[in-house]
Amino acid sequence: MIDCFFSKATLHKPFLFFWLFIFAAPAYSQIFSPRVYPQRYFIYPVEAKIGLAANFGELRANHYHMGLDCRTDQVVNKKVVAAADGYIARVSVAPFGFGQAIYINHPNGLTTLYGHLNSFFPELEKYVTEQQYKQQSWQISLDIPKDLFPVKQGQLIALSGNTGGSQGPHCHFEIRDTKTDKVLNPLLFGFPLPDNVPPTIVRLYMYDRCISTYEQSPTLLPIKHAGNEYTTANEVIPVNTDKISFGISANDKLSGSNNPNGIYSAVIYLDGQPLSGFLLDSISYDETRYLNANIDYKTKMSGGPYIQHLSRLPGYPQGVYKDVNGDGVIELKDDLVHLIKIIVKDANGNSSSLNFKIRKGIIKEKGRSADSAQYFDQKEFFPEFVNVYESSDLQLYLPSGTLYDSLPFTTSSRKSLAGDAYSNVITILSGVVPAERFFTVKLKPNKYVANSTEDRMLIKQSWGGKSQVSKAEKEGEWYKARFRTFGNFELIADTVPPVIGGFADGANLSHSKSIVFTPRDNQDELKNFRAELDGQWLRFTNDKGRNFIYHFDENCRPGKHELKVSIEDEAGNRSERIIHFIR
Repeated sequence: MIDCFFSKATLHKPFLFFWLFIFAAPAYSQIFSPRVYPQRYFIYPVEAKIGLAANFGELRANHYHMGLDCRTDQVVNKKVVAAADGYIARVSVAPFGFGQAIYINHPNGLTTLYGHLNSFFPELEKYVTEQQYKQQSWQISLDIPKDLFPVKQGQLIALSGNTGGSQGPHCHFEIRDTKTDKVLNPLLFGFPLPDNVPPTIVRLYMYDRCISTYEQSPTLLPIKHAGNEYTTANEVIPVNTDKISFGISANDKLSGSNNPNGIYSAVIYLDGQPLSGFLLDSISYDETRYLNANIDYKTKMSGGPYIQHLSRLPGYPQGVYKDVNGDGVIELKDDLVHLIKIIVKDANGNSSSLNFKIRKGIIKEKGRSADSAQYFDQKEFFPEFVNVYESSDLQLYLPSGTLYDSLPFTTSSRKSLAGDAYSNVITILSGVVPAERFFTVKLKPNKYVANSTEDRMLIKQSWGGKSQVSKAEKEGEWYKARFRTFGNFELIADTVPPVIGGFADGANLSHSKSIVFTPRDNQDELKNFRAELDGQWLRFTNDKGRNFIYHFDENCRPGKHELKVSIEDEAGNRSERIIHFIR
């Protein structure tokens, strides 16, 4: 058993700019100071019909959406322009994330980012290609000298695309503080995006905070509404535990759009007094994974909706929350009826409120769920401490701050059915418990590992039909690797080299526009790809990490050529193929 546990922590106060601009800022919830940002300093960055596919703070897997997804009329190659005067300070090219992206520094201390681009403007495209050949890497991140590519507001800098971690044509746009790299909410900068639509509160949930949020399924409380005023279907909600907190599912829309976006802020009040709330602005990429403490991760990973906690979990020491009276957890010490108000706002100041009543009911006997009976070796793990577990076949090390909430540690073991397995399948907690930091898993082989196999060992993590592998490092009798996801773990050997594929030796490619390789690996984990044309490195793109593509250019003249392709997987298995062709 565990007692009710709640810890106090110093919160990070969101960074504020103080500008020599005077404008009427929307009146946000009283516990948050108004954000004062320059209005109309930036222009809309895409020459297309103005509209958003996603806003800042929208909830995504393991991160907040950190900008605006500007629509590009559902096509690629729309003109992307500089939002203000400045200079191109950085360019990045990667298979995932922003794909091809440009960063522009501006004289007001801000940086704008433009992501998922199809191509850069010609001079920049030429420069980036030269640097890729110089570094012999298609994936690249370039810091560019200040005076090399100055830009004016409205100047063409790129064509829009669908590169990187994009699911459809659009331009991802961000505004950052140049010094701190905090990402600011662009909707606070006065872009021409009309919004007089209040947020929609979809669901209300109640949590028993005398046990971990990962040990329960929250109670769904039906709600009804008239306009932007909401209340519960039941007039008074009975509270059958010592401490409770609440969470909501909510979304927001712009005027004239049916696309549901994320909300900006939410604050909970008890009997007219603010308890706590969150506001989504000024978040760095080092902090964005804390989204997993803002949401009910267990419910989402179990196939449910996004639920945002109105109280800060004890393992969230800084970020978007602000505590006023306590941390948003409510303890009822009397039998009176108490009033709860939840105010939800968007970045334009439109608000909706949910009002209902609660009263202390019959306190239920506290105990573990029946699901925990199948596990053994239970002990309590806490977010503020280093947590360690050791057994005959498992050693686990969690750095302080790995967990967001306290919970009983559970592990179980079963025989692996895989022919390449060198350990049992060991379940650590479960895949519905999130981790903020990387932790170390050590597994001991349950059978002899040959010398020829020692450097081909992997630890495989799996949960819910998904899996990943990490190279295992030998340490005495153990093999160790680092992960950021709990679930099932087993030690496996991978001695199977990846398959290169491609076209036949001696092929005539005179009428082809490109060369494409789609390598295959038994663990779907390719580490390195390299191609050389007649002994010289050749640039293959790798957008979205599946196909490696070379588009014929001046680096491959007409005639006979020799192409050498080599690939390596996560275990270190390597394949090489030499192919001759005519161009």
